Amino acid sequence: MTNNLPNDILETVRRALAEDIGGGDITSALLPTDSVGRATLICREDAVLCGIPWFDEVFRQLDDRIKIAWEVADGADIGPNQQVCQIAGPAPAMLTGERTALNFLQTLSGTATLARKYAMEVRGTKTRVLDTRKTIPGLRTAQKYAVRQGGCHNHRLGLHDGVLIKENHILAAGSLSAAVQRARERNRGIPVEVEVESLAECREALASGADIILLDNFELVEIEEATRINAGRAKLEVSGGVELTALRRLAETGVDYISIGSLTKHVRAVDFSLRFEMQGAL
Repeated sequence: MTNNLPNDILETVRRALAEDIGGGDITSALLPTDSVGRATLICREDAVLCGIPWFDEVFRQLDDRIKIAWEVADGADIGPNQQVCQIAGPAPAMLTGERTALNFLQTLSGTATLARKYAMEVRGTKTRVLDTRKTIPGLRTAQKYAVRQGGCHNHRLGLHDGVLIKENHILAAGSLSAAVQRARERNRGIPVEVEVESLAECREALASGADIILLDNFELVEIEEATRINAGRAKLEVSGGVELTALRRLAETGVDYISIGSLTKHVRAVDFSLRFEMQGAL
């Protein structure tokens, strides 16, 4: 993926609104249809802001007369009690979209905030921290965007854009080398990555010509030995329960990538508050 926005924002927002509104917002329908509101979005904690395009799209789909003025951009550091944006427009639509818009913003900001912590740990090394496919269903491209905003990098988007040969693929193919050969024949131009669970398998993956070797749940001493054996021939990736506290030491071994499932699956939502007030009628 590039740093461009995902192309599925419109559909992702449409599904989220349909899930929440269903046959109609029967509470906001109590307001006069011509009522006008104004709201201020406040962040309650230190965070990295992310999710503006989804937030904006929620209100655009509900009523394009709603205007939003942002004071910071995606990827910016924000702090407690900081004003993030101002919203003004038809009050019923603003109240209908409030929860869905905040859901996107708090989840993606949580993802970006966690990614920033991991990115800072490897600063000054050649190692890139990658995400995985362990994402919230329906929010993969959104969370991968948030990972980039936090300063980390994307692994493959899905099963369609990257080859990653694992244990069961090897068993089905008959051998590691056979699996690599078939992958090359069927997916020319796409790097072939192989997951290994021992130094012996690492040597076999190197002999087979794998482009990237994923060292799964290796101990630190094994990673150091794998780096020595590899001698720069393939890219090396470390994965498997990597904690933030261990990240720097792993990066200092000289591996190219460290993939972290928790970037997108162990997300704590950032606390935002939307202060609303009525402004009269249209």
